[in-house]
Amino acid sequence: MAQSVWGYDSDNGPERWHENYPQAKGDNQSPIEINSKDVHHDSSLASWHASYDPGAAKTILNNGRTCRVVFDDTFDRSVLRGGPLTGAYRLRQLHLHWGSDDDHGSEHVIDGVKYAAELHMVHWNPKHGNFAGALKQPDGVAVVGIFLKVGKTPKPELKRILEEIENIKTKGKEAPFQHFDPSVLFPKSPDYWTYHGSFTTPPCEECITWILLREPIEVSSDQMAKLRSLSKNSENEPVSPLVDNWRPPQPLKGRIVRASFN
Repeated sequence: MAQSVWGYDSDNGPERWHENYPQAKGDNQSPIEINSKDVHHDSSLASWHASYDPGAAKTILNNGRTCRVVFDDTFDRSVLRGGPLTGAYRLRQLHLHWGSDDDHGSEHVIDGVKYAAELHMVHWNPKHGNFAGALKQPDGVAVVGIFLKVGKTPKPELKRILEEIENIKTKGKEAPFQHFDPSVLFPKSPDYWTYHGSFTTPPCEECITWILLREPIEVSSDQMAKLRSLSKNSENEPVSPLVDNWRPPQPLKGRIVRASFN
């Protein structure tokens, strides 16, 4: 398996990532399965706050592994603070993980439940100088995870992202994506679980404070189908649907998961 071509197929998928990225077998890997009975309610956990500048949204792209929206993070324009975090973390990008079907696709699993997709909002701690520096620190990155659950109602706020899919159908395509406030994607309830973990893609750096929101947002089956219409191949290659871009749960190895709610 060549370094540059990790993916989600049997020859280059999660089971084999550790061959080139030894950290993938580390002690603080993500995602995990959360079992309510093992979670500790921590009354000292504060509420979290996001203040996002819609003008910070820049582009949307298909990198062959996910659909990503990129934000300007050159200064504190869009920040996340509070919760388990100390200081303000800057929003850098958001992306999704989804399945080939509505009954799976999320990376984190809650009491045995898999959701259709999981949205990750990636923030980094500017006290470490730059994003690359933050990746080397245990408190370098904070990711807000939001579950997508299939129901009858489409989520209008997701429409902006899905409308652009036509323009980024194939790997390597990028389109301008302006004036978008990602906080419209938050569920109503601020309740969350938090634990120390890693990126769920190679090199799987263990620098993440996870803030996983308990309440999923509801999307329609059609909206999920739209995501699955992306291709993981380039324009001049055969169409291969971009689906099942999720990593299975990793061993907890003694880590404690805390909840902001009872």
